[in-house]
Amino acid sequence: MMLHPATAHFAIVLPVVASIFGVIYLFTKSEGMSKISSRVMLLTALAVIGVWYTGEDAGKHIYNFLSVDGKADLLEHKKLGLYLAIAMSVIALLKIAGCKMKNFMIELLAIVLLLIATATTFVQGKMGGEIVYDHGMPFKSEGTQKILKKAYANAQKTDDSDDQVEIYEDAIDDIDALSQKVNKVYGLEEKETEDEE
Repeated sequence: MMLHPATAHFAIVLPVVASIFGVIYLFTKSEGMSKISSRVMLLTALAVIGVWYTGEDAGKHIYNFLSVDGKADLLEHKKLGLYLAIAMSVIALLKIAGCKMKNFMIELLAIVLLLIATATTFVQGKMGGEIVYDHGMPFKSEGTQKILKKAYANAQKTDDSDDQVEIYEDAIDDIDALSQKVNKVYGLEEKETEDEE
C-alpha cells in the first residue's frame, strides 16, 4: 500500500497549524510563542518533505493508470510538491533564524511566506484529489471496457460456442487481474477482502 494518501493530509493540516501559531506570535510577540511557532514550522517543513518523498514513490505506481491529461497533471503535481518542500524548508530556516536573532521582521517575513505556502498546499491537495478521482479511478472501467471489446471482437471471429465461452472466460480473468492491480495500487485490496468475509 502506498504511504502518500495517508501522509498527504499532514502536508495540508500542519501548514495551517503552523500558520495559526505564527499569527498568534504576531499578536503576542512573546518569546515563548516565537519558539513554539518556529518548532511547529520546522515540523511542518519535515512533514512536507516526507510527503513529497512518498509522493515520488506513489507517482511511479500510478503513472500508468492515468489518462493522458492525468499524466500531465501528475507531473505538475510532482513539480509543485518539490517547490513546496523547498519553500517550507526555507521558511522554517528563516523563522528559526529570526527567533534565534530575536528579529521580528525576519519572523514576520517567514510567517507571511508561510501563509502564501499554506494557500498553495490547498491548491496542491485539490490537484492530488483530481489526479486520483478524475484521472485514476476511471482507468479501471476504461480498462474493463477495452478487455470486453477485444473479447467481443475475437468471439465474433468464430462460430464455435466453446471457443467463444473460453474467450469470455479469459476476459473475465483479465478483468479480475486488472481490478486486483488497480486496487493494490490504491490500497483497496485489504478492505475488499475484509468486506467479502
